[in-house]
Parts: sequence; structure tokens; C-alpha cells
Amino acid sequence: MALRLDVKKQLVQKTDRIKAVDLHPTEPWLLASLFTGVLHIWDHNRLILIKSFEVTDRPVRAAKFIARKQWVVCGADDQHLHVYDYNTMDKVKQFEAHPKVGRLEGWIRSIAVHPMLPYVLTSGDDCMIKLWDWDKDWACCQVFEGHYSYVMQVVFNP
Repeated sequence: MALRLDVKKQLVQKTDRIKAVDLHPTEPWLLASLFTGVLHIWDHNRLILIKSFEVTDRPVRAAKFIARKQWVVCGADDQHLHVYDYNTMDKVKQFEAHPKVGRLEGWIRSIAVHPMLPYVLTSGDDCMIKLWDWDKDWACCQVFEGHYSYVMQVVFNP
């Protein structure tokens, strides 16, 4: 038996290549990161763009809401993690998270936000997963090494 979805509403908009999306847990917002280095926040109820800002001139491949801090965190091909207050669009923090290692680029491919603790996981083309603690000024608490290829996705085990 095939799965049938009843689509109630569509958000159709011409845009640059979207590399990642995330949904806000309480607001009707969709976060989209673009190949052009821009973040968009859409209201998916009213079907309008409510915020847009340039993060970098490189592709932003991963982006997540951190709703309890009112932040968005994103990772890009500039090897940096970028954190913004989504109300003011002020930069909270920016730092090099996955530097280039030899022939391996430090492109950040995936981000996961822990549901209760102040932790963010990142992964990238440097074959590493890193655990960051924002309560300790974004200190890198642990590095998970030993992967033989790019790490394309990370998640926390609920």
C-alpha cells in the first residue's frame, strides 16, 4: 500500500540552491541555508520571508535553530561555525570549527543540537565529528576521529 500525503499548503519560491532546512519547534518558521552563503527564515503559515541575512560568501551546508537560546547555528564551506540571534540578526559567535587538514577540506556538512544539554555536534569533510559546549564559550569538548571518508550527517540519540 502506497503512502498518501494530503498536502494542505505549499511554499513555492524561486531561490538559490538550498543546502539545508530546519523547522522551529514552536514558531511557524522554516530555516533555509543557501549555496550563496545566505540564511532565510520563512513563515510557513503566511508563506512570507521574514528574515534574510548573509553569513559568508561560501555555501552554508548545515543550519539549525537553537530555540531555547533564540539562535541559529550554521556551518559553511569557510570552515567556520556561525551563531546568530534570530531576533536581532546579531552575530553571537563565529569560529573555525573544521580547519583544512592536508588535502581534506573543512567544509561543515551537518549540525545536531542536543535537546536538553548545551551541546552541538558538527561533522565535515575533514572526516571528524566534534562536540561543542556553548556554556563554555563554544569549547570543543570531544573529537570523534577514525572515519575514512567525509562525515555527512550527525544526530544525537534521543
